[in-house]
Amino acid sequence: MSVNLSRREWLASAGAALSADVAATAAAANDRAKEEPFVYCLNTSTIREQKLKIVEVVELAAREGYQALEPWVTNLDQYVKDGGNLKDLSKRLADRGLAVPSVIGFAEWIVEDDEQRKKGLEQARREMDMVQQIGGKRIAAPPAGATKQAVNLLKAAERYRALLEIGDKIGVVPQVEVWGFSQSLSRLGEALLVALESGHPKACVLPDVYHLYKGGSGFNGLKLLGAATMHVFHFNDYPASPTRADIRDAHRVYPGDGVAPLKDLLRDLRDIGFRGALSLELFNPEYWKQDALQVARTGLEKMKAVVKSSLA
Repeated sequence: MSVNLSRREWLASAGAALSADVAATAAAANDRAKEEPFVYCLNTSTIREQKLKIVEVVELAAREGYQALEPWVTNLDQYVKDGGNLKDLSKRLADRGLAVPSVIGFAEWIVEDDEQRKKGLEQARREMDMVQQIGGKRIAAPPAGATKQAVNLLKAAERYRALLEIGDKIGVVPQVEVWGFSQSLSRLGEALLVALESGHPKACVLPDVYHLYKGGSGFNGLKLLGAATMHVFHFNDYPASPTRADIRDAHRVYPGDGVAPLKDLLRDLRDIGFRGALSLELFNPEYWKQDALQVARTGLEKMKAVVKSSLA
């Protein structure tokens, strides 16, 4: 039998082999996606009181195996104040393989006072520019400045659209953030109404395990959402005590160490197609007393353990 192949036969056999390789690679990627369907992100609040510089946090997060970092605008401001260049920070993040799916800001975009809101939008513009410079995609848009009074939600939707249009020019998307302790946007449904009624194609929300509990929304409403509704989910847990009325940010604990129905929540997120970032956001003073590396490591281990248990 001749072992000489025609060019056509060779191309056919090579193509078949390539197709098999591609199929095998796709299957392996599929299996990995099933095992790790989310992006693991570190919010800098979790180790805030260890007083690390943002460059040190980048190195720590990368070393421990996080895939993303969610800094606060205050981290970026301090970095620039200390002489840092945001483009250099962007390169460092990219070199370490860390995405920036979101940044935490507090611009007062939602408030009733026209002059105060104008200043808030200018602040948002400046902060979104910083986010863009470090390769960030989104910024939190909580009801800062309006926590002690309710705001008409349709007016809030108009104001959110104005914020989104500023973001369009910069390339950063503001996310309506649920704040459970606030008189405005304390519930998931309120944040969703503002996003929906803005009429903007990039409108989205930023939920948080603790805030959904604190504000009384609970978690069943997540089943009604879709993959485009949110891109980042602040991940944490809360204890059985104190009560919902008395619980505070400081009571947040590692995922799996509290009583939140995290397994069901994660299953619902997968079912609606969410494949975004689970961002570990804690404000626990006991954790702040510990070594930052140990806190970051423990947080990632516990997030992964909860995700794995939800897959069973």
